[in-house]
Amino acid sequence: MPKVRHNAATMVRKGYTVTEVGRRFGVGSSTICKWVKRAQTLGYGPIPTRSSRPQHHPRQLSEEIIDVIVTKRLAHGRCAEVVWNELQNEGVRVSLSSVKRTLNRRYLVKKRSPWKRYHPHQERPLPLKSGDLVQIDTIHRMINNKKRLYVFVLIDVYSRTAYARAYERVSAATSIHFVNEAQYTAPFHFKMLQSDHGPEFGKWFVSQVKKNHRYTRVGKPNDNAHIERFNRTLQEECLDTVPNDVKKINHALKEYLKYYNTKRVHFGINLRSPMQLVHPVQAID
Repeated sequence: MPKVRHNAATMVRKGYTVTEVGRRFGVGSSTICKWVKRAQTLGYGPIPTRSSRPQHHPRQLSEEIIDVIVTKRLAHGRCAEVVWNELQNEGVRVSLSSVKRTLNRRYLVKKRSPWKRYHPHQERPLPLKSGDLVQIDTIHRMINNKKRLYVFVLIDVYSRTAYARAYERVSAATSIHFVNEAQYTAPFHFKMLQSDHGPEFGKWFVSQVKKNHRYTRVGKPNDNAHIERFNRTLQEECLDTVPNDVKKINHALKEYLKYYNTKRVHFGINLRSPMQLVHPVQAID
């Protein structure tokens, strides 16, 4: 249609009458006149189709109310419900849907990322015995500006029994190898694994690990509080004194984990060592 309007206006410009052009294109002469006027305004090019969207609404918000909504949002960054409640307290009558729509039109609403994967919620089990809930995480150590090594760590929430091992690369296959190795050395069975949303604990890892698995909530590091605290303890008491070499780190980890699991007492388990809570009592090599 933009090209048809352009051709009709061009024919009138070349000397054809409005009636002749209307018969040629099968439209009324008044329509041809409108096209010619638009061509004179826009220039003799393709004449775009006008939008049928209404330009205003009899009950649309005034510019003053819109400015108040935007100002309150930018001042404290609160959600639409809070902004609407503050407006109600100040005597400004506006609906909650209008507040949400205004913030959305001004691009002040943080929308869900289209690349974010959905993970069905799984209830967190109560750690009543060893293996009921095992948390897993990864420590990244920078070797230089472009290279790093990775220390996988694992801890049983009930007994605080821990395991760790360093690797040169990180991947889902490495995560599975680490979990299998930790399971082999542990004197109890892992019933539930819990991890964050790191790429090494992705969909393929969950499908291949052959154990129950749950993810922590996004933005809730307290869900993995035990493993995060163990990461700090491990770095302060062991890794900070070891050079960035995978073999040397694994050798130091082997010696430290013997001490950590068999001799180091913990306030969280009433000043006992992890192996004192595990039955039967075995040491991790």
